[in-house]
Amino acid sequence: MAQHCTECGFLNDESANYCQRCGALLAHTPQGTPHDEGQAGGEEAPAAGGAGGAAGSTSSAGESITATYRIDETGELVPVEIGEVTAHGPALVVRAGGGRVGESFPIDGERMSIGRRPDCEVFLDDITVSRDHALLIRRSDQWFLDDCGSLNGTYVNRSRIDSHRLEEGDEVQIGKYKLTFHAR
Repeated sequence: MAQHCTECGFLNDESANYCQRCGALLAHTPQGTPHDEGQAGGEEAPAAGGAGGAAGSTSSAGESITATYRIDETGELVPVEIGEVTAHGPALVVRAGGGRVGESFPIDGERMSIGRRPDCEVFLDDITVSRDHALLIRRSDQWFLDDCGSLNGTYVNRSRIDSHRLEEGDEVQIGKYKLTFHAR
């Protein structure tokens, strides 16, 4: 039986774990399999959808939310609250793409590079992302996202941009990744 996404309403295949349109976790339990049993293939939930398998949980208001995490020095996923991530400034949170839903990138300093180059502050390892794809830069007291001549372009709220002033909740798309900008 096909299933509808609770966030965007898209009709997905019954075997899908994530919405094909928006990337939200599709909450379903395969019939005949207890939810707390191990998953096939030994996969762990954090690698696929955030910390502790909490991606796609529901808040007390009944709205769908995505868990946020950071990767510590040892490479382990550490769950964090979005308030912790934005306590000292704005942040980007991966919303969909690359199996990294919920990963957060606090924005430090005056500029942050985004791209496929391993030394970028926001490293997005996929062929749809240029090596030096975009740059987050502070101008006065506001944050701007500048495209660095990327092949596939940089999008904010589904519009291709060269430079754009970011506001709370803006959806940034870089290659196959969708990220949300959170101001303090």
